[in-house]
Amino acid sequence: MRHTISVLVENKFGVLARIAGLFSGRGFNIHTLNVAPTHDPKVSRVTAMIRGDDAVLDQITKQLKKLINVIEVHDFKRGEAVSRELILVKVSVSATNRSELIQICELFRAKIINVKHEDLVAELTGDEGKISAFLSLIESFGILELGRTGNLAMHR
Repeated sequence: MRHTISVLVENKFGVLARIAGLFSGRGFNIHTLNVAPTHDPKVSRVTAMIRGDDAVLDQITKQLKKLINVIEVHDFKRGEAVSRELILVKVSVSATNRSELIQICELFRAKIINVKHEDLVAELTGDEGKISAFLSLIESFGILELGRTGNLAMHR
């Protein structure tokens, strides 16, 4: 089962290592991880997407709450949160297929942020389904490079 966990932490050295160690110590692989400061520079939000059993994840959530520097922990159930991911993707293009790729970008509301004769770079924000659908459509053009932020989530 897929779980999205959001952890507000004090923005201090070693906090991320302790959180990651807790997951790895329980045999959980972190599928996506996003860490950044909040509107308060003393607080960061750690958002992790994990696949695993509910009972063990419940135990990990309880242990996260006990960690030093952890302020708040949320295990979002399906439908409780809005989530988004950002990708930057460099795609190979030619004069013959450039307009088709631009149309696909427009359809998905992807922003083209760099254009050269042989490639272009697009930026897209959306949920996991939208990102996957976009990538599957542009795969045939030739993805040269891809960067993803991982999931970011907040309560509705």
